[in-house]
Amino acid sequence: MSARPAAMLERAAKGTAAFEAAVHRLTDPGFTRPSYLPGWSRAHVAAHVARNADALGNLLTWARTGTETPMYANADQRAREIEEGARRRPEDLREELLAADARLAVGLAALPDECWAATVRTARGREVPVSQVPWMRVREVWVHVVDLNIDTSFDDVPQDVCVALVDDVAASFRGRPDCPAVRLRSEDGAHSWLLGESAAAEPVVVSGDLPSLAAYATGRPVPGPLYPTGGGTPPKLPAWL
Repeated sequence: MSARPAAMLERAAKGTAAFEAAVHRLTDPGFTRPSYLPGWSRAHVAAHVARNADALGNLLTWARTGTETPMYANADQRAREIEEGARRRPEDLREELLAADARLAVGLAALPDECWAATVRTARGREVPVSQVPWMRVREVWVHVVDLNIDTSFDDVPQDVCVALVDDVAASFRGRPDCPAVRLRSEDGAHSWLLGESAAAEPVVVSGDLPSLAAYATGRPVPGPLYPTGGGTPPKLPAWL
């Protein structure tokens, strides 16, 4: 049976198209404006997403050839390439993004079915099947299109992606002592996640719609109201992505 993650590949393609469209809407001077990420301009975000495409392509090469091909040689390389990309002329950065996205799309389409179960390693050292690469790209393009700080919010992110994002955050923060005990609950009651230390007697329950919960969990601007138990402001969560 093929391990090709067809549905996630489709989500990655749609998210990539959304990110490219947002960058296309930017005026040349707009690239220098601040993004939602501290210390990064919009050009930094675009450069990062382009370099991430090539880094994920390295994991596809690893899966296809069996030769270890890390996402980045080291953290310094990643930071240096983002800074170099952010200094490029806007037209060059747009072309670079499109070219990197196209290379990744070709790599995803060409990966043989039998390679999708191969184990690779993320930039953070976590071993995962390469079938996780499409989700890694979905996460990057949809979160960072919001980070561009143009006209896209989590209200524009597909709801199934919002759910998957909170799934990812909850898995990352589960049991972490630096994360307050928080239970996220969708306003329709269909979804619930526990973040932080599960041994806590009374986690703070934070309710809201899916886009707002996903934005809160990922540390991005929240488009709608959130309702923590007891009122006030929801607890601050650790940085994610």
